[in-house]
Amino acid sequence: MIRFHFALLRHGVTAWNAEKRIQGRSDIALLPETIGEYRQLRLPEKWQSIPWKVSPLIRTIQTATALGITGITPDEHWIEMNWGEWEGEKLADLRRRRGAEIQANEDRGWDFRPDGGESPRDVLARVKIALAQHNDGHKDDRDDDDHGDFGVVTHKGVIRAVYAAACGWNMMGKSPDKLDWKAIHVFSWSDTDGLGMVALNQPLIAKDGTGR
Repeated sequence: MIRFHFALLRHGVTAWNAEKRIQGRSDIALLPETIGEYRQLRLPEKWQSIPWKVSPLIRTIQTATALGITGITPDEHWIEMNWGEWEGEKLADLRRRRGAEIQANEDRGWDFRPDGGESPRDVLARVKIALAQHNDGHKDDRDDDDHGDFGVVTHKGVIRAVYAAACGWNMMGKSPDKLDWKAIHVFSWSDTDGLGMVALNQPLIAKDGTGR
């Protein structure tokens, strides 16, 4: 039995995103033009009236604020994967310098781990803790079709881990679906069935009604 749905949205573009630098836990702000762009967008109607959480990092908070989401709650469980010593680096540079070592690490799939950082398996473990805690807090409402639904402005690494678990991808090679990083991805959680995939690539809506 599905207990609730939750929507995940990645933050907007930062300077490090534009430069293809690994951000991880580094607290990098959005580009000013990104904030301006998101101020012209809004959530799909279904997701406007539910609670939203954010990662504690400034880029998720700025994204939520620009979209007009109010009452956001920071939650450490949804913070980006810790990339340890690789933060600030470009993955292409690491691959060039360390060649086969980096490839062997990437080929570990769920157990890929940057030096001094987290693996996707670690990320999923803390997300599951958050989902179980949320489920426990809404058990009295479990007969309600949409009880406990919520959204999170989070990070690419978190969304990839949730997506992979929901669809059974081993996180090796290309993902089965192409994810739009400027769209909402909806998943389900049940304390009996775990994670499920509901809908991918649900677009944000332009405030002028013309579509994104």
